[in-house]
Amino acid sequence: MNSYKMKRLTLLSLIVGFCLMAQAQPARRRVATKESATQATDRASLQFPIASEMPEDVVWRRDIYRQLDLTTDRNAPLYYPVEPSNGQMNLFTYLFDLLLTGKISAYEYKLDGNESFSARDKVDMKDIMSRYHIYYEENNGRLQVNASDIPSAEVLRYYIKETAYFDQRTSTYHVKVTALCPVLMRGDDFGGESTPYPLFWLKYDEISPYLQKHAMMSSNYNNTSNMSAADYFTLNRYDGKIYKTNNMQGKVLANYCKTDSALVKEQQRIEKELSDFEKHIWGNDTEATDSVTTVAEESDKEKKSSRRSSTNSRRAENTDEPKTEKTENSFFKSSSSSTPRVTVRRQRR
Repeated sequence: MNSYKMKRLTLLSLIVGFCLMAQAQPARRRVATKESATQATDRASLQFPIASEMPEDVVWRRDIYRQLDLTTDRNAPLYYPVEPSNGQMNLFTYLFDLLLTGKISAYEYKLDGNESFSARDKVDMKDIMSRYHIYYEENNGRLQVNASDIPSAEVLRYYIKETAYFDQRTSTYHVKVTALCPVLMRGDDFGGESTPYPLFWLKYDEISPYLQKHAMMSSNYNNTSNMSAADYFTLNRYDGKIYKTNNMQGKVLANYCKTDSALVKEQQRIEKELSDFEKHIWGNDTEATDSVTTVAEESDKEKKSSRRSSTNSRRAENTDEPKTEKTENSFFKSSSSSTPRVTVRRQRR
C-alpha cells in the first residue's frame, strides 16, 4: 500500500513538473525570439565590421566636399545597372531598400549644404517619397516600392564628404569618406536643363557594414572582377571635383571663384595642397594657405603688378631727356670705366 502511494506521488510530481515546464516554455521562446531578432539586426555589423573611426584629437584635419558625376567611367560602378537584373542593382536602389526596411537612417539636407546626424535631423521616408513623387504602398505599417518606381536612373550625382587627417598616434595619413548624399537630376516639363535635388545625407559609418555586402563590377575588361562598395570608397576609386571646403566664412568655391577658369584653378590648388601635405608630411617646405583668401590675394597681386607696370610706362613716356644725350653719357661712362689702351708706334729709320 505504501509503495502504491509512493508511486502515485511520484507520478503526480512528474505531471506537475511537466505542466510547469509547458507553461514556462512560451516565455522562453519569446525571449529567444527577441534575442534572435536583435542578433539578426546586428548581424551585418558583426560580420562586416566598419573601418576604424577617426580619432577626435588629431593634430591636422581638412574636410572636403566633392561632387561625383556618375556618367564618368570611374564612377560608373555606382550607377549601373540602372534597373535590377540578375541579382545586381546599383547603389541607390540598394540604399533605398535599406531605408524602406529601417536598417539605416536618412538625415536632412539643409540649405547651406552641411550635414547633421542628430536625432532631430532624421527625415521620414514618406515625406521624401511624397516630395519627389515616388509611388509607394503601405501594408501593415511597412512601406513597399516597386523596383520600377525607384528613381535610380535619375540619380546621376553624389555629394560626398571626405576627411583628410593625420593620426599622430600611428603617424599615418588617411582619407576617409564620412557622409554620402544622392542627388536627383530631374528636368522640367519644358525640356530645359536638369535641376539637381539633393535628397538626404547618409552617415557613412552607419551604412558601411551594408556596403561590404554590396558587390559592384570594377572592370570593363574582366567582367568577373567585382569589389564591394565599401572597398570602392575606402580605396578612393571614385573621381570627384571639389565644390566646397570647410572654412571660417562658410563659402563654397563658386562664391569666390567668379569664372570657370578660376574655379578650376582653385580646385587644382586645393588638390595640390593635399598631395603636398601627404608627400612632405615631415618637412617644412610647404605652407598652409586659406582656400577662401588665396583667390582674393592673387587678384590683389595682379592688380598691384598691373598698376606698377602702368606707372612705369607713364614715367617712361614723360621723360624729357633726349636719346642722344643718353647715348653720349653712356658712351663716356663706358669709356671712363674701361681700362686705357696701350699703343705702340714704330719709329722711322
